[in-house]
Amino acid sequence: MTLSIYNSLTRRLEPFTPLEANHVRMYVCGMTIYDYCHVGHARMMMAFDVVQRWLKASGYRVTYVRNITDIDDKIIRRALERGITIRQLTDEMAQAMHEDIGQLGIEPPTHEPRATEYVPQMVGMIETLEQKGLAYRAANGDVNYAVRRFDGYGKLSGKSLDQLRAGERVAVSEGKEDPLDFVLWKAAKDTEPDDAKWEAPFGKGRPGWHIECSAMSCALLGEHFDIHGGGMDLQFPHHENEIAQSEGATGRPFVNVWMHNGFVNVDNEKMSKSLGNFFTIRDVLKSYDGETVRFFMLRTHYRSQFNYSDQNLEDARHALRRLYTALDTVAPAETPAIDWSQPQAARFQAAMNDDFNTAEAVAVLFELASEVNRSKSSQSAGLLKALGGVLGLLQSVPRAYLQGRHTGLDDAAIQAQIDARAAAKKARNFTEADRIRQALAEQGIVLQDTPQGTTWVKA
Repeated sequence: MTLSIYNSLTRRLEPFTPLEANHVRMYVCGMTIYDYCHVGHARMMMAFDVVQRWLKASGYRVTYVRNITDIDDKIIRRALERGITIRQLTDEMAQAMHEDIGQLGIEPPTHEPRATEYVPQMVGMIETLEQKGLAYRAANGDVNYAVRRFDGYGKLSGKSLDQLRAGERVAVSEGKEDPLDFVLWKAAKDTEPDDAKWEAPFGKGRPGWHIECSAMSCALLGEHFDIHGGGMDLQFPHHENEIAQSEGATGRPFVNVWMHNGFVNVDNEKMSKSLGNFFTIRDVLKSYDGETVRFFMLRTHYRSQFNYSDQNLEDARHALRRLYTALDTVAPAETPAIDWSQPQAARFQAAMNDDFNTAEAVAVLFELASEVNRSKSSQSAGLLKALGGVLGLLQSVPRAYLQGRHTGLDDAAIQAQIDARAAAKKARNFTEADRIRQALAEQGIVLQDTPQGTTWVKA
């Protein structure tokens, strides 16, 4: 079966063939690390975590680059507010990001370059653009990209220069020849700290945001590579500007396939701090385990708008527990390799090859769980666990997952109550036995009576 990917550049679903046989090179725009990551960031990183996982499961070697932006206006401002260096702030926030997304099962990329480590490459690319007449020095000391001198600007967003110009509401800043021109190098300001300034042929300053990704991707993946991804909000102007910079500097095609994940809404409204519906990953993980959050996100196709709500999270939690309950009921057989000719595995593969359709792939997991519950087949349970593993799910010990985190009682206290209930039932004191069951239920502990004895799970 051939993998097909929706290419934002051509606006259609296309069969995927890497430039280099069996090797995929992919770049994704990562975080600007001045604060904790929010649900929208998690959604983006989750989308491309799944992409690289499926590519690997399909037999490809994957070189996956997801950058860190560790220098920009917000970072400088936050560091000054806190009275710490830029590096102290970005190290702290990078560590927090890794902790948070690690709980969601998001795997580390092959390379995670920090922008500040690639300033020489950025300076070199700006010099090339200047030599080719695509960049100019402004009166205020900035170096800008001359958009109208690059043939094809607007091909990713699908808009002509005149359309883009008509929609431009930003006043022409000092030294810009055209409102659409964008900054490649920002001249140093006296008010900025020394650790936000680098020496360059065009004067002391720092790189603009767009040039960072062009330089890092080119340095680590080459001038022409397979996949570039990011949130839909980056399609214009960030990714459009990356194309202009990279193709302007190298004279070669930049990227074959552009992928963009959909926006996050909260209760059907766009997530924003101003609306008060803004959630960091840390906020969510206080109430839900990381695998539930991961499963919640995978139930929606990456290109669709994603609607975050407590009710949807609760639904996802109960649904994931149904899958784990099937695995708890029937011990999975060891599955050394997935047999993709098996009917459920084939449907799973077809879903994932259809532009990474995780929603359909998850539906196959529920089909398998139903079969496990009906047939008690350890082979079906093994396939359920193996296919779940492709998506980063169902790898915990089922009983441990179902008991999960609980408050108020430790395992010994719960067992003592189970023993007391068993003694009450033996004495035919069913009122007391029912009272114990109800008291545990009120604390989030659900008892399950089986022929082998009574066990419990978290509600």
